[in-house]
Amino acid sequence: MNINNNLKPTDFIDSDNDAIIHFTNRVIGTEQDPKQQAIKLYYAVRDDIRYDPYQIQFTPQGLKASTTLAQGYGYCVAKAVLLAAVGRAAGIPSRVGFSDVKNHLSSEKLKKIMQSDIFVWHGYTEFYLDDTWVKATPAFNKLLCDKAGIKPLEFDGVNDSVFHEFDQAGNQHMEYLHEHGHFDDLPFDEIVNAYKQHYPLLTEIITQKSVISIDGDFENEASALNE
Repeated sequence: MNINNNLKPTDFIDSDNDAIIHFTNRVIGTEQDPKQQAIKLYYAVRDDIRYDPYQIQFTPQGLKASTTLAQGYGYCVAKAVLLAAVGRAAGIPSRVGFSDVKNHLSSEKLKKIMQSDIFVWHGYTEFYLDDTWVKATPAFNKLLCDKAGIKPLEFDGVNDSVFHEFDQAGNQHMEYLHEHGHFDDLPFDEIVNAYKQHYPLLTEIITQKSVISIDGDFENEASALNE
């Protein structure tokens, strides 16, 4: 298996960016074991980068890993790209993967715009550890999970970290519908075309501004669904 492409910087996974390298080095510190490095990086991206689907730049620059790091927030795709970038910066082969999921954590405001409970091209990261690819899903930060009543996803470097089927109250949380596979870089055009097909109202916003900017506090609105 040739994993060289999963170590190189790309247009979106800009692992050679100075800020990405600095963040990576700060997080892993003196840790030398790749598995432990991956675990540290996972929790740093999960919790230090706030999940926010209300502010998304649908441009090549806006979805670069370094942009998400500088902003301090991002949605699932942006955070997956960032985790892949810091993984590569640490010398861990990393790539991004995508699935269509149902019952993705949302808010009433976001549901009205998406007009669907299916989230296409939901993003996650894969690390190559101990001769196998392991999935890591850094999307939802712990504070958001606590407010929304869902268990935050843990990552041990061995088992796939994917969304729980049920929330902490036993209600159905998420269901995986379709796997799009894994990629060496973000398939920007494919994702944009999928959004155009599935979310016409969202696409109208993107077409006008190349940016989704929705007034509101997603964490607090998501917590209201748990009341």
